[in-house]
Amino acid sequence: MTTPYDVLARIRSSRAPEPTGERCEMCSEFIAEEHQHVVNVAGRQLMCVCRGCYLLFTDNDAELRYRAVPDRYLAFPDFALDRGTWEALQIPVGVAFFFTNSDLGRTVAFYPGPAGACESELDLDAWNALRAADSRARLPLADVEALLVRVPETDGSADGQVTEPQSYLVPIDACYEFVGRLRTLWRGFDGGQQAREFIDGFFARIAARAAETAR
Repeated sequence: MTTPYDVLARIRSSRAPEPTGERCEMCSEFIAEEHQHVVNVAGRQLMCVCRGCYLLFTDNDAELRYRAVPDRYLAFPDFALDRGTWEALQIPVGVAFFFTNSDLGRTVAFYPGPAGACESELDLDAWNALRAADSRARLPLADVEALLVRVPETDGSADGQVTEPQSYLVPIDACYEFVGRLRTLWRGFDGGQQAREFIDGFFARIAARAAETAR
C-alpha cells in the first residue's frame, strides 16, 4: 500500500538538484564560473553578477552607484611613455594600472606587490603631461576600465637595450585578477622567476586579444 509519505519521498527524489557555485551578489541567482562584474563606485569593489543585473548598469552617462565592467581590450602601439616619463610617475616597479575614480575625482595608480594591489601617490603633473602627449590615455572609461602598462628594464639581450613599453586598455576586473594571482606567486623583493613568467604570459594573452588603436 502506497502511503502519502511514499509519494512525498518520490517527489523529493525526482527533483533536479540545486546548482552549485557562485550566486549573483545583487539578486542571488546562480551564475556560471565565467560571469560578468559591476563596480561599486563609492566602495571601489567588484561584484559578481548575473547577465540581467549586469545590463542594468551599462549606461555610462547615467549617474549610477554601480557601473558594468565592459569587455574591451585595446593595444596602444607607440604609446607616448618612455623611461623618463615612467620615472616621473614614481611607480617603483615595472608594471602598473591607472584608472579614473569618479568618486575621488582623479586618476589613481596601482602596482602589484607581495600584498596585492598597492596604491601609488601619482604625480599629477607627470600624468597630465602624458594625457596631453597621447590622447589614448583618456580613452578608458571611469571606474570600469584601466590603462595597463609594463615597462621592462631590459630585453635580456647582450647590449641590454630597454624594450618598448607595453600599453593596453583593459577591463578593471582583469587588472584585479592580475594582481590577485600575482600575489600568490610573489617571492622575495622582485617577485621571483615564477611571478615574471606569469607576467609574461598574462601580457601575451592581452596582446593576442587586444585590437590595435593608433593615435
